[in-house]
Amino acid sequence: MTRPSVCVYCGARPGVGEQWLKQAHLMGEAIAARGWRLVYGGGNVGLMGAVADAALANGAEVVGVIPERLLTLEVAHQGLSELVVVQTMHQRKQRMAELSQGFVALPGGIGTFEELFEVWTWRHLGYHQHPIGLLNAQGFFDGLLSFLAQTETAGFTDPSQHAMLSVERDVDALLDRMAGAMHTSTGSFQLI
Repeated sequence: MTRPSVCVYCGARPGVGEQWLKQAHLMGEAIAARGWRLVYGGGNVGLMGAVADAALANGAEVVGVIPERLLTLEVAHQGLSELVVVQTMHQRKQRMAELSQGFVALPGGIGTFEELFEVWTWRHLGYHQHPIGLLNAQGFFDGLLSFLAQTETAGFTDPSQHAMLSVERDVDALLDRMAGAMHTSTGSFQLI
């Protein structure tokens, strides 16, 4: 059996304060400790670079996927196990999904939000059955989670959709919660 791969979505910025970089380092270390492969956006900056560097430093295989246009803008990481260059953002997200058996969102900005919601929508629509995790470190996503509860109250989402998202404040707790589903998920991502 090939090693499980987890796709990590996170900021291309470091955020204000050291706590966000620390969480990215912890995620990279934890992925490596489990013998998993990291799939991410291929950048060498912000939380993206931090999670990749930590995973690499601890012996993990790391695959980055980056659009050609962002090679310079996001400063493509040159020390990865593999760097896949694609033409568009759509191709980037699809390729990252195809390479992964699980998805995790760390703190980040609009790109991270968009990636999280897209992969969550894909799961709801049946394109994959892989686990999706949200690292709510230091309550970063509390406001979002409150808004999501409001969408359910208003009748636009339902409990089955919310159950597809595993939320934890601790890296190891989140990956432990996702591990069983990563090993037992059937099929693969297929966008048709």
